[in-house]
Amino acid sequence: MNFKSDNEAPAHPAVMEALVQANEGYATAYSEDRYSRALDARFSELFETECRVLPIATGTAANSSAIAELSPPWGAVMCHELAHIHNDENGAPEFYSGGAKLVPLPGANGQLEAERLAQAIDAAGRHGVHNVKPSVVSITQATECGTTYTPDAIGAIAEVTHARGLHLHMDGARFANAVVSLGCTPADITWKAGVDVLSFGVTKNGAMMAEAIVVFGHPQWIEGMARRRKRAGHLLSKMRYVSAQLLAMLDDDLWLKLAGHANDRALQLAHGIEQCPHASLSWPVQANEVFMQADPERLQALKSAGFEFHIWPGHDDLARLVCSWATPPDQVERFLEALHQTAT
Repeated sequence: MNFKSDNEAPAHPAVMEALVQANEGYATAYSEDRYSRALDARFSELFETECRVLPIATGTAANSSAIAELSPPWGAVMCHELAHIHNDENGAPEFYSGGAKLVPLPGANGQLEAERLAQAIDAAGRHGVHNVKPSVVSITQATECGTTYTPDAIGAIAEVTHARGLHLHMDGARFANAVVSLGCTPADITWKAGVDVLSFGVTKNGAMMAEAIVVFGHPQWIEGMARRRKRAGHLLSKMRYVSAQLLAMLDDDLWLKLAGHANDRALQLAHGIEQCPHASLSWPVQANEVFMQADPERLQALKSAGFEFHIWPGHDDLARLVCSWATPPDQVERFLEALHQTAT
C-alpha cells in the first residue's frame, strides 16, 4: 500500500492508449511532429492567452531550462528554503545556468512571503558586483509542504518581483492539484497573477513521463530555452510520445479529474489523522500531500504493517503521505485503521 510518492503510481490507461496511437507509423523527429506542433494552440486555449510551449521529459529539466534562460550566470534565483529546485535537483538549476546562485528564503507553510522577499531582493545587491544579482523568483505550486498559493498571494509576489526587474517562474509539478484545490482557472494562478513561465507537470498526475515549459507573453525566450533543452540532452528525437501524453491529459479535463481524485483521498486521509489522538498534521492539507507527525515507533510500526511512505529528511517523527489518481478509498481506510491500532 503505497503512499510514498505519486511518482510511483502507474500511468493512466488514457495515457497508455495515447501512446499506442502515437506509435502508428512515422512522424517527424525532434519536436516537429503533429502532436508537438499542436501544443501551442491547446495550451493557449487552456490558459486563455497566447502561450508558447516546449515539451520535455522531466520536471528538473523543465525547471532548469526555464530558469537558465531567465538568469545570467552571475544571477540569483530567490526561492523557498524547502523548494524542490533547492533541495531535490542536485544543483541542476545552477549547472544549466552556468552558475546562477539559488538563494533560499524562509516562509510559513512552504511559501514565500512578499514582504520578506522584497527585503531579501533589496538587500542582495548592497555590495554591487561583489554580490550575485537577483534575476528570478521561483515559487512552487503546490508547495513542497502540500499547500497552495492563492491568486492574491501570487499577485503580491509578482508585484515585488516585477517592480525590481525580475522574472517570476512557477514550478508546477503538482499544478493540477493546486488548480482543483483552489477552484480557480489555470489562468488565475499563472499569467493573470503575474507568472512569466510555468513548468507544467503531469508525470505525477498520471502520465508516464511528460512535462512542459509554458511561456506567457515573452516569445523571445523560447529559442534560448529550446537550445538549452537540446544542449542538455532533453530534445528527444521521438518527442511525439511526450507531446501525445500532454494532449491526452488535457482531453476532457482528464488532468483535473485525476488531480481531484488524489486531492480527495488526501483530505480523507487528513480527516482520519485528525481523529487520532497520537498523530497530528504538520501543515494544512491543500493538495495531494499529507504530512503527519507521530512517534517514530508508530511510524515504524506502520511501515512494518506494509504501508510505504517517506520519512521527512531530518525528522524521524514526520511522515509524508502522497495520494495519487490511483489511490483507492479503501487503501486510505486501511491505513487509518492501522494508525488507530498503533495508538491503543
